[in-house]
Amino acid sequence: MDRLKQLETFAAVVQRGSLSAAAQAEGVAPAVIGRRIDALEERLGVKLMVRTTRRLSLTHEGSAFLEDCTRILADIASAEASVSAGGVKASGHVRITAPGGFGRRHVAPLVPGFLAQHPEVSISLNLSDRVIDLVNEGYDCAVRVGDLPDSSLISVRLADNRRLCVAAPAYLARAGVPQHPLELMRGGHECLTLSSEASQSRGWAFTIDGEVQHLRPPGRLDCTDGQVLHAWCLAGLGLAWRSTWEVEADLAAGRLASVLDAHAAPPNGIYAVLPHVRHLPLRVRLWIDFLKHSYATPGYWTAG
Repeated sequence: MDRLKQLETFAAVVQRGSLSAAAQAEGVAPAVIGRRIDALEERLGVKLMVRTTRRLSLTHEGSAFLEDCTRILADIASAEASVSAGGVKASGHVRITAPGGFGRRHVAPLVPGFLAQHPEVSISLNLSDRVIDLVNEGYDCAVRVGDLPDSSLISVRLADNRRLCVAAPAYLARAGVPQHPLELMRGGHECLTLSSEASQSRGWAFTIDGEVQHLRPPGRLDCTDGQVLHAWCLAGLGLAWRSTWEVEADLAAGRLASVLDAHAAPPNGIYAVLPHVRHLPLRVRLWIDFLKHSYATPGYWTAG
């Protein structure tokens, strides 16, 4: 059986949410789709998905494999498009959405360079912390930061994102350097936190005794806006838990210092999220490649 067809079928089943929906889209019997998935799992020696009559869910291995499948299929489609008739030059309109803070720093500034490379492409950029419904609201691509919920959408990992506990040197000189995350819960430090109205409701993540734990340290200052917390932290008002995409340049310049690094939580990711991967326009593939290349450029995150 064609290995590529197995990969395409696996991605289609996840995207559409069931074997029957994938079979209907391809015009084959659901049993054909089921046999391809069975053959793929047998060849890999792992279970990729759990199928019941009511729902389909990915295993841990299936989620990891989906990310690789998406990248492989996108690379193949891009290679084919680049040599097919009319595929060499990208054109048309791309609708993109990204979170406000990340989008202002690491999406919007890249748009002019992309358009300079592809003069026949136009872009609409929506910056919003609301989770956009790509399919129903007609977006081609979303840039999202953090752990992604289970979804039929296709995701491509663009870069790693670590979260750090940081403070200005002046604050640490005044208040001391914490040695363990639980010190923050005892009120011995000023902690600058997102308010309960913000989306980051789980708190600050640390690795404690080998497990990731989420803490909600007390503090006299909280805000719904992460940029305000960043500014307060730079001003020496307390500790903050921020993503490296926001503070890497400050760390490199010495404006901030990270603490509790031995207890840092594992990184999450920065992703491009797509409503589908089949027949993805060349302009969208090139935009994703442009982001990945930009984020992988040495010194990118520390510039500024």
